Amino acid sequence: MSSDAAENDGPIDEPVVEPGEELVLDERQAELSDEPIELVVEEREADGRLDQFLALRLHRYSRMQLRRVIDAGGVLLNGSRAKVKVAYRVSTGDRVSIVLPEMPSAGPNPEKIPLDILFEDEHLIAVNKPPGMVVHPARGHWSGTLTSALAFHFQQLSTVGGQHRPGIVHRLDRDTSGVIIVAKTDPVHFSLAAQFADRTTAKEYFAITAGVPDRDRDVVSQPIGIHPFHREKMAIRPGHSTSRDAETMFHVLERFAQHAAVECLPKTGRTHQIRVHLAHVRTPVLCDKLYGGRAEITQGELVRDGSTEVVLNRQALHARKLSINHPKTGERLTIEAPLPADLQRVLDLLRSTKP
Repeated sequence: MSSDAAENDGPIDEPVVEPGEELVLDERQAELSDEPIELVVEEREADGRLDQFLALRLHRYSRMQLRRVIDAGGVLLNGSRAKVKVAYRVSTGDRVSIVLPEMPSAGPNPEKIPLDILFEDEHLIAVNKPPGMVVHPARGHWSGTLTSALAFHFQQLSTVGGQHRPGIVHRLDRDTSGVIIVAKTDPVHFSLAAQFADRTTAKEYFAITAGVPDRDRDVVSQPIGIHPFHREKMAIRPGHSTSRDAETMFHVLERFAQHAAVECLPKTGRTHQIRVHLAHVRTPVLCDKLYGGRAEITQGELVRDGSTEVVLNRQALHARKLSINHPKTGERLTIEAPLPADLQRVLDLLRSTKP
């Protein structure tokens, strides 16, 4: 791998909505909004109530919806929650950050789908998401989702994400397995969302790459935005209006003839970030059709024994570990998901070829 830039510890560069402009995001741009939207108070807006200011800027949301977000702790004022009240009078230059809820829509149909629960208490749940499961309903995936399973198994989940994403604080791609956190209440949801936005969470992924990195450790710091012509893809796009800073640290765990086992530590949380960054340094995630060009691999291709049995037909990426500060106790909580059987098998086959 070649190093793309030095590590950047600066603040997140969030999109700013201009005065009076309605926040309208297309389907792909909406996927980028795990972190708060930041608004700056103009002189003509000064001395208005906080809920009024937000309602004028964000036309699609009612003042009642926005008050609920404020009351649940989903708004920061100049980086702090200390003065955040519905009736707070905004001043020129105030920076208001808000985690926007999804607009109301039909909720998921509860489905009796087994869940691998890694942790649960009265405030949150940690699930080991299997590969092939979509997190929430979307076009072409209306059933069999994680939210449908959650709706069946749990009576209470946060409402911040809207009716079709109850409890969902963050996402994993359909074919990425591993740890995902689910909030049971709105205050817990906002606390967790703030941790992701403030980069106080620690995320660790495991990947098997197609190709071998040229160094044991590397940092890729390249902005990611919407691909210029492929609707489903993201791309490295410096200076583009849809791009946001993205940084991933990589550590090679094991090397093989044509593959490697790699630990991935994303500092930011952009859509497809690890997949885009690994492809950028010419070692894409194994069986990542979107960024690596092929969707499956056989045993024979790994160990040269002539077998045509397909041993992997999804991207070799697993969210292995997630550390958060518990929203209520403040204690550091680390949740780990064991390596799934399909990736373990690929790893075992690769190890069998080593002298």
